[in-house]
Amino acid sequence: MTIQVFGHKSPDTDSTGSPIIWAWYLNEVKGTPAKPVLLGEPNTEAAFMLTRWGLDKPEIITSVAADAPVVIVDTNNPAELPADINSADILAIIDHHKLVGGLETKGPIDITVRPLACTATIMHDLIGDDLAKMPEQVKGAMLTCILSDTLEFRSPTTTDHDKAVAEKLAADLGITISDFAAEMFAAKSDVSAFSEAELLRMDSKEYEVGGKQFRVSVLETTSPKMVLDRKDALMAAMPGVAEEDGADQVLLFVVDILNEEATLLVPNELVKSVAEKSFDAKPTGDTVVLPGIMSRKKQIIPNLKV
Repeated sequence: MTIQVFGHKSPDTDSTGSPIIWAWYLNEVKGTPAKPVLLGEPNTEAAFMLTRWGLDKPEIITSVAADAPVVIVDTNNPAELPADINSADILAIIDHHKLVGGLETKGPIDITVRPLACTATIMHDLIGDDLAKMPEQVKGAMLTCILSDTLEFRSPTTTDHDKAVAEKLAADLGITISDFAAEMFAAKSDVSAFSEAELLRMDSKEYEVGGKQFRVSVLETTSPKMVLDRKDALMAAMPGVAEEDGADQVLLFVVDILNEEATLLVPNELVKSVAEKSFDAKPTGDTVVLPGIMSRKKQIIPNLKV
């Protein structure tokens, strides 16, 4: 059977590109039939990556068949995967997030979890000398993933190794990183075509903190005003999204890539309390600016308190 390779729901650039990278490796290097799939529509930056490098958009799936062989990338959290994931035959996990628990496998598997900023960086290392066989389109996806997850090396998750790999890939591709990243972030920042509910789910993950279920959403942008001009409508949409998704509250952080800060929308007393206890912030209105906050994984989630 063909192995399905996929990342998390609400696929960002890494969860779109890494399945493509690993499926290429399995097919072309290991001789194992594999295909990349997605658990939802890719975000605007991921869509830019597909177009820029001439890559086909992977098929979108919502479930997996019992005993179907799968490789999970860029997550190990069952909440971010199909509800029937434990019925599949999980062959491997490649990830850069903390272990959550809850996945069950049918036997021993290969697990690679490394403290790097991007799954694609891990794949670069695992592929090793076989990178010489990798076509330009797949190398382009790998570079795009790393620049996205590191926010062009601004994110505190960035390691020297992520940066070195990106610089090597850019040199191989004849790409100027600053120019290419500007194109990527422009694509990421154009969210005008999306509804408020779509924006709240676009780059979003589910976490339980202190008995409260949160949908923690991040919008990374070079044009924060485009999002913040819609803050009233976004806050009005939060209760409906939370109810539909089984959450107590949506937390929306608008990350200003260039000024290296996040703005948290504060629609009610619960979020105000979260801001005060988690970030020592003092909201006086319906937003609060959090200087230096760029990473959900490293700065937001570890600090959340209710």
